[in-house]
Amino acid sequence: MTPSPTPTGVASECTPSGRWSRRACAGLLTAALLLSLLGCQPKRTLPALAPGTTVLALGDSITHGTGASAGQDWPRLLAELTGWDIVNAGVPGDTAQHARTRIGALLAQHQPAMVIVELGGNDFLRRRSPELVKEDLRDIVRQARAHGAQVALMAVPAPSLLGVVVSRLSDAPLYQALAAEEGAVLVEDVISTVLSDEGLRADPIHPNAEGYRQMAQALHRRFQALGWAGG
Repeated sequence: MTPSPTPTGVASECTPSGRWSRRACAGLLTAALLLSLLGCQPKRTLPALAPGTTVLALGDSITHGTGASAGQDWPRLLAELTGWDIVNAGVPGDTAQHARTRIGALLAQHQPAMVIVELGGNDFLRRRSPELVKEDLRDIVRQARAHGAQVALMAVPAPSLLGVVVSRLSDAPLYQALAAEEGAVLVEDVISTVLSDEGLRADPIHPNAEGYRQMAQALHRRFQALGWAGG
C-alpha cells in the first residue's frame, strides 16, 4: 500500500516561505510519515482452522445454553457455521475460580486447537474482586496455551444495576487488559449487546434462542476477520 501524502497544511507551512522552523517541520513531517505507514500495517491474521477441528467452549450457563431449548446453544450454532467440532463444556453456575481446576482434564481429553473462554459472570455475582477473577482467567489462558491451543476470550458484562435498568450493559474492563497482557484474542461486546436487548433475553442474565443465534453469528464474523474461520 502506498503511504498517504503528507497533510496539505503541514506541507504548506514547511515551504521556504512558511512560518514554522526547520526543526518543527522535520518533527511534524516525520510524525505524519509514521502515521501514514502505520495505517498500512496488515491486520492480524491467524492460521485457519479447518472444518472438523476440535474447539473447546469453556464456560458457564451462557455456554451451556440456559434459556433456550437443546441444540440452540451458541457452541452448537457456531459449529454449524464453521464446521468445527465444538465441545460444549459449559456448566451452569461455574466460575473462573472453579473452571481453572477442570480445564486440565478437558484439554487432555479433547486436545483442542482452540479454546473459547466465557467465564466470570458468576464470580461477579458472588462479589469476587475483579483482580482475583482476572488471575483465575489468566491461569485458564496459560493452561490452554501450554497445551498448544489458541485462546479466544469472551468479555462478560460488568455487574451494573443501572446497566440492567437502562438496558445498556458494557464489558468488564479486566477482559481487555488480560487479553492485551496475554496476547489472547478478545471477543468484545457480544454478550453485553445481547443481554442489553430485552427481545434477545430469556431472563436478565441469559439469552434466548435468538440471542444465542446472534452470539454465534457475531463470533463467526470475528473469527472470519481473524482468518480462523472460512465462509
